[in-house]
This record gives sequence, C-alpha cells and structure tokens, in this order.
Amino acid sequence: MAQLTIQVNGRPYTVGCEDGQEAHLLEIARLFDRQVRQVSADVGQLGETRLFLMGALLLADELSDLKLRLAHAQSELARLQTEQTRVEIRAIKALDAASEKIEALVQG
Repeated sequence: MAQLTIQVNGRPYTVGCEDGQEAHLLEIARLFDRQVRQVSADVGQLGETRLFLMGALLLADELSDLKLRLAHAQSELARLQTEQTRVEIRAIKALDAASEKIEALVQG
C-alpha cells in the first residue's frame, strides 16, 4: 500500500492508497482542496471539520446532479436506439417491397 501526503486547505495529510492509484488519489485530493478553498473563500474560515463537511456536501451535490444527467442521457440514448431500429426496419421493408416490384417488372 502506497502512502502519500496530500494538501487540503494548506495543511498536509498523509493517506494510504492501493499501489498504482497514487495519481488518481492526488487528482481527487486536488479536486477536494479546490472545493474546500472555494467554501473557505465564500463563507470565511470555518472549523476544519465544518469546512471539510461543506466541501464534501458540495461535491456530493455535483455528483448527484451528474448522475441524474447521465441517467437522462442514457434514457435518451435508449430512445434514439429504439427509433433507429424502427427506421431501419421500415427501410428494410421498403427495400424488400421495391425489390419485389423490380422482380415483377423483370418477369412481367
């Protein structure tokens, strides 16, 4: 297990992570640090626990919004795929009908 020191609101914290996940941990720590610093800038210095809680709640709110948008996008994709299938079936039927007419004209 790897040990990293991350910075949140100017303070160092040593945390562990699985080997190979160091870059990911650093990236999400930077994301959390930006959120905590923004909360601090918006409302002033709170206690560390409250500051971290507010930062975490704001990130959770963003995550919730993104999950909702993803669900809507997936639903729209499914609808479009269904519509595409319907259009393809209609096109196949039209081509079959045209083929039958051409064959009838050739034989006729």
